[in-house]
Amino acid sequence: MAIIFGGRSSEHAISCATAAGVLSAVDRTRFDVVPIGIARDGSWLLLPDDPEPLRIEGTRLPEVTAADHPAIAWAFGADRGRVLVAPASQAARVLEGVDVVLPLLHGPFGEDGTLQGLLELTDLPYVGSGVLASAAGMDKHAMKVLLAGAGVPVGPYTVITRTAWERDRAAALDAVAALSDVVFVKPARAGSSMGITRVVRSAPGGDDALVAAIEEARRHDPKVVVESAVEGREIEVAVLGGRGLDAPRTTAPGEIVVGGEHAFYDFEAKYTGTETTSLEVPASLPEDVADAARALAAEAFEALGCEGSRAWTSSSRALASWSTR
Repeated sequence: MAIIFGGRSSEHAISCATAAGVLSAVDRTRFDVVPIGIARDGSWLLLPDDPEPLRIEGTRLPEVTAADHPAIAWAFGADRGRVLVAPASQAARVLEGVDVVLPLLHGPFGEDGTLQGLLELTDLPYVGSGVLASAAGMDKHAMKVLLAGAGVPVGPYTVITRTAWERDRAAALDAVAALSDVVFVKPARAGSSMGITRVVRSAPGGDDALVAAIEEARRHDPKVVVESAVEGREIEVAVLGGRGLDAPRTTAPGEIVVGGEHAFYDFEAKYTGTETTSLEVPASLPEDVADAARALAAEAFEALGCEGSRAWTSSSRALASWSTR
C-alpha cells in the first residue's frame, strides 16, 4: 500500500499531519506501507515509515523536504503503460506489487482530481472518489452548482472570478452587498482551512476588511467564493461509499465546538488551538435531526458522484470490452 502526501499546495502541512494519523493506525501485520512524500517544489521522495516527523506539534508545522530522502523518478513499464516509481539512484521499483494507493494530499495538485487522473492513467487502484467528484468537491463553486441542481439546499453566495475582480471591482462588491452582514470569504479551489476570512461588513472598516479578505483568498486561488454566514451548530457526518449497489454508509453526526478567541473553525482552531476546540461524538441532537443530517450527507455524496475507492484496472478493461461490442 502506497501512501502519498505533502504536495505543492498551501495545505502541505495538513496533508503531512493526515499521513501521520494514517501511518499510526495502519495494521503492519496486514499491510506493507510505502510512504511517498511530495515536497513543496513538486519533488517526489521515498520517506521512512515513521509518523512522528509528520505530526503538528504546537505551532510547529511538518514539511516534506529532500534532505536525506531518496528522490523518486517516474518510469513507464511495459505492462499496459503501468507507471512504476523508482528511486532515481536505484533500480528498485517501489510500486511493483502495490495493491492500492491512499492519496492523502490536501488542496490543489492532488485532492482536486489531478493525482486521481494520474493513478487512473497508470491503472493503479486508489482510495477515494474519482476525477470528476474530486475536482467538483474541491471547487466550492462547481460543488454548489451540482448540489443545488440535485435539490440539496445551498446557502446564499456569490463568486468573484479573476476577470470580474480586475475588470469591475465595484460590481463584484455590489454582489457581496446582497448577502448577509456577516460573510465568509474563501478561495474557491482550496481546502477548508487556508485563506478563509470572516468579515462583518457593518463593522468599522468593514469595506476595507472585505477587500483585504478577497485579496487574501486570491493568494490561494484567483476564483473566490463569498458566502452568507449561516447561524447554527457545526454538525458533520462522515460518508463512505457502499459496497456494490448498496447505499452510502453514514456515521453518527459529530459536533465541532469552537471556543476561546476563535470566531470560527479556522486553521488555528482546527490544528493548533485544540485546547479550546472539541469534537463531540455523537452530537447531542434529537433523533429525527440526526437522521436528517445523515440523509442529507448521503444525498450530497451521491449528487457529487463520490466513491469509496477506484479500481480503475478492472473498470477500464470492462469499458474497453464494452466499446468493442
